[in-house]
Amino acid sequence: MNRSNLKIGLFIPCYVDQFYPQVGISTLELLEKLGCTVTFPTNQTCCGQPMANSGFSHLTGACDNLFFDLFSGCDYVVSPSGSCVLHIKEHLKSEGHEAESKVLRKKVYELVEFITDVLEIDSIEAEFPYRVGLHQGCHGQRGLHLSQMSELNAAPYSKPVMLLQKVKGLELIDLDRTDECCGFGGTFCVSEEAVSVKMGKDRVADHIRHDAEYITGSDMSCLMHLGGILKRGHSNVQVKHIAEILNTAVKKQIPEPIL
Repeated sequence: MNRSNLKIGLFIPCYVDQFYPQVGISTLELLEKLGCTVTFPTNQTCCGQPMANSGFSHLTGACDNLFFDLFSGCDYVVSPSGSCVLHIKEHLKSEGHEAESKVLRKKVYELVEFITDVLEIDSIEAEFPYRVGLHQGCHGQRGLHLSQMSELNAAPYSKPVMLLQKVKGLELIDLDRTDECCGFGGTFCVSEEAVSVKMGKDRVADHIRHDAEYITGSDMSCLMHLGGILKRGHSNVQVKHIAEILNTAVKKQIPEPIL
């Protein structure tokens, strides 16, 4: 595959754009390091998921139309957010372009699945010498099938784990509950605040119990929720999107001077 000939549209969710722009930058840099030609439409906006999840899917038409107009000419659309990608894959329908919308939906990929399933990379030049716990978001796992659910009697697999294992110096810790929900759930954290917080505390405790220095994942919304709980608990554990870890530079060894 000649990656440079592919037109990759970069879709950055609105909350990432506003609160975690470093994740968008890391995604762009990573894709370019892997040989992709990436375009970023600057007038992109929300995918419409918050409205749809709140019962107002009939108001998302403008979001669908804009997304279709911006990305319909791309070979692939890549985003560092499993929840937004799943929403587009299942619900995108631009008025007057229903058939074309179905075609575009199949071209939309979450970052991890794009790297593993489309680019099929063999190695990643990245270094992150820390103990890391992986939080697998529900949308990515159960909707996009980024990893096998632990409660199923089937052969285990995990696309995020496969990529993280290629990072130099990274120690991936084991968790007691590998695919437990963090409790964020979009508007669920507003309507069921107490339950959401308790779920998040349980998720954080599992990582702390196994001496994680960082918690990573492919959904910044989940990491935002867990990061807030860590901060309020005065924990030294930090959250970092998987794109940031995969984009870290390998430190070059400087030879000792000959005296």
